[in-house]
Amino acid sequence: MKVLLDVDRKYEETSVTINCMEMDDSIKDILDYLNQQKTEFIIGKKGEEQHILKPDQVHYFHSEGDSVLATTSEGRFKVKEKLYELEETLSPRKFIRLSKSVIANLYEISHFEPSFNGTLSVHFRSGVKEYASRHYVGRIKEVLRINRRDK
Repeated sequence: MKVLLDVDRKYEETSVTINCMEMDDSIKDILDYLNQQKTEFIIGKKGEEQHILKPDQVHYFHSEGDSVLATTSEGRFKVKEKLYELEETLSPRKFIRLSKSVIANLYEISHFEPSFNGTLSVHFRSGVKEYASRHYVGRIKEVLRINRRDK
């Protein structure tokens, strides 16, 4: 991999261009790193207190009515972002959409179980269970490479 760096005061903002023949894991790692820089922390509100949450601390985000809540080992926190905004800024290699109302931290999931009508029951290390809708099951399998067979 060839890396070029051009530092000059004429640039008003930093931009990164990646030229490659194909997208591989090293490129995805670079993109994930750059995306993480956008979301270093999220502000979560619990009562009148505002807490700084690091994305890695969040087990999952879910919508409840008009609110979006972040669930951590410290409890549930209301966040101002909408789920689609979180999905755009969180690392796609660490967070995955389970349904219209849930985005999960892959590193907080303990196991999956097939459920009714082609859905998946997703069990978190904390003991909480959520369901992945059929619409997202294919993407989840792709990310986890569940359907990859040893040859």
